[in-house]
Amino acid sequence: MAKKDPLQALAGGGGGGLKKVAGIALGIALFVIVVKFPGEAADWVGDLWNLGEGAIDGIVSFIRQAAA
Repeated sequence: MAKKDPLQALAGGGGGGLKKVAGIALGIALFVIVVKFPGEAADWVGDLWNLGEGAIDGIVSFIRQAAA
């Protein structure tokens, strides 16, 4: 039976305390950015989405050319 600890994601499989503190600090920083600058945060998400689409399109193009 699985544990039902709500903080299990923070417990992780290792990596030390510094890694956990850095992850929590990054999460708080992202939350603050979204709350204080929602428009800019939305623009950043859109830019990252477009970057991901471009990368996927490049990989698909490469695979198609390699298979031909």
